Amino acid sequence: MTLDSAITVRTATDQDWPALELLDAVAFGYHPTDPDRTLTRALTRTEDVVVATDNGTPIGLAMDLPLEFTVPGGAQVPARGVTWVSVAPTHRRRGVLRALFEHLHRNIAATGTPLAALTASEAGIYGRFGYGPATVAADVTIDRRFAAFRADAPDPGGVTLTDTQTAAERLPDIYERWRRITPGAQNRPQAQWDYTFGDPEVYRDGGSALFYLTHPDGYAMFRRRGSDDDMVAAVEELVAVTADAHAALWRALCGLDLMKRIEVTQHPDDALRLMLTDYRLPRTTRLADDLWLRIMDVPAALEARSYQVDLDTVLDVRDPYLDCGGVFALTVRYGRARCRRTDAAPRISMDLDALGSLYLGAHRARGLAAAHRITAASERDLALLDLAFGADRAAVLGWGF
Repeated sequence: MTLDSAITVRTATDQDWPALELLDAVAFGYHPTDPDRTLTRALTRTEDVVVATDNGTPIGLAMDLPLEFTVPGGAQVPARGVTWVSVAPTHRRRGVLRALFEHLHRNIAATGTPLAALTASEAGIYGRFGYGPATVAADVTIDRRFAAFRADAPDPGGVTLTDTQTAAERLPDIYERWRRITPGAQNRPQAQWDYTFGDPEVYRDGGSALFYLTHPDGYAMFRRRGSDDDMVAAVEELVAVTADAHAALWRALCGLDLMKRIEVTQHPDDALRLMLTDYRLPRTTRLADDLWLRIMDVPAALEARSYQVDLDTVLDVRDPYLDCGGVFALTVRYGRARCRRTDAAPRISMDLDALGSLYLGAHRARGLAAAHRITAASERDLALLDLAFGADRAAVLGWGF
C-alpha cells in the first residue's frame, strides 16, 4: 500500500497535543479528563510521539514509553510500550498505520531495547508487525452464594479492610515484589498509582468507588456494581506474591455476604477453582490475549530469560516487517542461554510473532507447531524446545498501558 503524497510522518511537537487528544478520543470512544491528561503527560515525552499529517492536519499517531518487564527467571528487561495507536476514520486503508509504525520502530530500534510491547484493542492488526500474543487472561464470574472451600484448602487469614490512604501507602511495595517474580508484569510509575487511587468517577462504569482488601503479601481492589438484588463485586485487580495471600484474599472476597456475584479477570490456570468444592463454579465468560510482544533484539531477549532444560538448537526467525530476524545458534546450560548468529542449518523455524508468543511461556511450542506456526526438523527438536521455554510462574500483564 502506497502512502498518499500529501501525508507525512514526523515527530510530534507540544502544539500537536490538542489534535492528538481528539484523535485518540474518537478512536477509543472517550473524552480525556484532566486526570487522563496528567497521567499521559507524566508517562510520555512529546519526542516519543509519532504523528501523521495530511496537508499539515494530524490524522494519525502512535507513541512509545519506557517500561521494564519481568521475564522467566526474574530478570528485568527494558522494553518500549507502544500505545495511543490511532488513525482517523477519514484516512483508513491508506498506509497510515504502516508509515507510523515504520517511524516508531526505527526510533525503538535506535534505543537498543530488546522488547517492544503493546495491548491490542483489535487482535487482527499487530501480527504483521511482528507482535505475538504473550499473555492470556480469562474473564471469570462466580456465584458467590455457592462458593464453599474444600476442607483441605488453606485458610491463612491476615486480610484487613483498608482505606484509600493506607492502600496508597501499602500497595506499591506489594506490587513491586509481585511483579519482580511474575513474567509479563512491568514496573508501575508513581503517576499511574496516583491515577489508580484517584479513581476517576467517569471510568467507574456505574460502580462504586474502589474498596481495598490487603494482606502482607497481596491485595485486591474491587467495586460494587448492580442493584440491591443483584450486587456484583467487580475485582479490578488482585495481586498475590504468595499462595497463602491468594487463598486469603479469595476467602475474604467470597465472604462479601451481600454480593451475589464476583467478577474478575485472572490467568486461565488460576488455582481458585481447585480450592472450591464446586470446580465449575468459576465460569469463564471470555478468554483473550492481553500483552503482545515484539522481539527487537533476538539474542539479547533470549539470553535474558531462564529455561527449564538444556538445549542445543539453531533457530531460523523470520521478520518480514523489519530486519530483526536471522539464523541463531541457541545453547542453554543450567537454565542460562547463549545466542549468536550462525550460518548453520536451522533445526527450528518460526516467524518473529511466534517467538513473541513463546517468549514468556504463555503459549507452548507444541501448540504453535500444531497451528503450523513453528516447524521443527524432528519430534525431539520440538519436544526440547517446548520443555525449555516453559516457566515456573504463569505470565501475567501487570497493568494496561
